[in-house]
Amino acid sequence: MSMITDTKTLTALCQKWRDADYLTVDTEFLRDKTYYAKLCLIQVSDGDQAFAIDSLAPGIDLTPFYELMNGGPLKVFHACRQDLEIFFQAAGAVPHPIFDTQIAAMVCGFGESVGYETLVGRLLNERIDKTTRFTDWSRRPLNKRQLDYALSDVIYLRPIYDHLLGQLKKRNRLSWIEEEMAVLSSPDTYQIDPKEVWKRIKSRIRKPRAIALLQRLAEWRELKAQQRNVPRNRIVRDDALIEIASNPPRNIRSFSQMRMVPKGFANSAFAGEILHLIEEIETLSKEELPKIPAFKPTAAEKPGTVLELLRVLLKIRCQVEEVAPKLIANSSDLEAIAMEESPDIPALHGWRYELFGKDAMALKEGRLALSAEGSDAIIKRQ
Repeated sequence: MSMITDTKTLTALCQKWRDADYLTVDTEFLRDKTYYAKLCLIQVSDGDQAFAIDSLAPGIDLTPFYELMNGGPLKVFHACRQDLEIFFQAAGAVPHPIFDTQIAAMVCGFGESVGYETLVGRLLNERIDKTTRFTDWSRRPLNKRQLDYALSDVIYLRPIYDHLLGQLKKRNRLSWIEEEMAVLSSPDTYQIDPKEVWKRIKSRIRKPRAIALLQRLAEWRELKAQQRNVPRNRIVRDDALIEIASNPPRNIRSFSQMRMVPKGFANSAFAGEILHLIEEIETLSKEELPKIPAFKPTAAEKPGTVLELLRVLLKIRCQVEEVAPKLIANSSDLEAIAMEESPDIPALHGWRYELFGKDAMALKEGRLALSAEGSDAIIKRQ
């Protein structure tokens, strides 16, 4: 175990690592008080030794490491989306090539979003000491127990990768995860458009002007959170944005009468900025407002739906093939199959189509039926 605290040592290691067959990589970071994650530690194993790179060490330059991440040997992570986002924000590039053992485990029948500790136990019969898992990784010095815990995330990851790779090759499923790796390696996955973040807010607003206001409010909050480097909810919570968009306040005093808006908000500079946004939206013509598509009931709300049958079919196919259902289709995909003639979704392309999509369309069109035989469900082609 080694702690890297200076640029010279890091540069030499990165040069050596370029010749590695693959590296296992993990990070420790904090994000509860900031918009952007605070990178505290980077763990790397090359098979011979495991290292902890102190990203908070005074004067250390992580450029050699970021250059290594951009190309070079294969980088193996577990559940790597947040790790890759941190590297993208810091260096402007997404690490590649990569391999995510969580996705590989889903393809190999270990269930949905299987945890690292679960794989360590099931594949290696080892147990990770969790007593330091809630460490404040920004505090220094880190003790031996904390470093041992952090490095276990890359030490055990090597035999886990080797096992899963063998399973994927044996089942001829390596190509199955290529699409997921392409998504994880794409900068588009981590670029946030403030104008689009309103779509993440769950609301039942249907009036065009209210939706236009929610869009602007969400964009305003996103930019404020970025500028101040604080979590979105530190600016204003989702439920408050929804209430403001649904019943726009007319003056500063009105904020004090709103249920979801925190006390004292009326006295903040934010209140005045929001009133200005409301005035802007009220000046929009009908033609400038967002177009609201006609309401359509979901498949679950329609009588005689095939949605439940599609769910059963998905479960059967995934049990037989030992693949996590989440990797094949989500609820929105199933609804699209049930209600649309030719939906353009991943479940109806490539290996997913062969495994599930083909049967799903046949079931919808009456060319396939499900029946029970004892405690088992049976697929019958008509």
